[in-house]
Amino acid sequence: MQSVSPRQLDVFVAVATMGSVRSAAERLFLSQPAASMALGELERQIGAPLFDRERGRLRLNDRGRDLLPLARELIERHAEFGRRARGGTAGLTGEIGVGASNTIGNYLVGDLLGPFATAWPGVSLRLGVANTSRIAQGVLDHDFDVGCVEGPVTHPALEVRPWRDDRLVVCARLGHPLAARKRLRREDFADERWVLRERGSATRSLSERALAELPEGRTVLELDQSEAIKQAVIAGLGIACLPEVAVTDAVQTGRLAVLPTPFLDLRRTLSLLVHRQRYRGAVLEAFLATVASR
Repeated sequence: MQSVSPRQLDVFVAVATMGSVRSAAERLFLSQPAASMALGELERQIGAPLFDRERGRLRLNDRGRDLLPLARELIERHAEFGRRARGGTAGLTGEIGVGASNTIGNYLVGDLLGPFATAWPGVSLRLGVANTSRIAQGVLDHDFDVGCVEGPVTHPALEVRPWRDDRLVVCARLGHPLAARKRLRREDFADERWVLRERGSATRSLSERALAELPEGRTVLELDQSEAIKQAVIAGLGIACLPEVAVTDAVQTGRLAVLPTPFLDLRRTLSLLVHRQRYRGAVLEAFLATVASR
């Protein structure tokens, strides 16, 4: 097999990330024929396709998934070689893909990414937002270099690093009968209507744990975004457990009330996820160090 070129690796990784040759070419500032040629030549040298072609989209096959982490490592090592050859004086460049669960991606993205973006402006940031289970799977599949999630993750291939503490609150519209009470008891929640997050989200898991300590109620609606749940509660469709950071604005403007529930433990830890087999080059190490310092 002939030597694989850096351009071929760049195209392979970009296509795996973007899902199409055209998008990869735009990202790498190449013409589409040049990107197609580089990918085709790489597959010819390997002697097997790296993608399954499905309705104009390219999806990694088993061979591609196996080689993708190594391709990324080679690209990063090549960049690190150049940086060290220049005496380490050059700023970091490259890209890092970050997966964030919904609360973090929608309400804490500035805290997560802002300090790193300021410190290393030469590094491009790619953010994906989904629930905890999907972000964890994305790190396992090497779709993301690092994840930041709300829920507990115990997969043996993932290293979990605590980031910061967080908590949920039980909230209701301001005119709800429970909002008028200064002290609440567990039995006050009997037959209440609940609006919950979708299954697979950390907020749903913690909400179910809390509901198990309360009298039986009814789940009237399931939604996949905290913002949508907040609007449903404001509209009087039910009560909900939501991240405190997600309801601060609505509480301050008098649209929501936080119900006092000292008998419920709604604390949780937000965590960083890194694949144990992921090569930790200068960019990833700088990101982890920056986030840990906040």
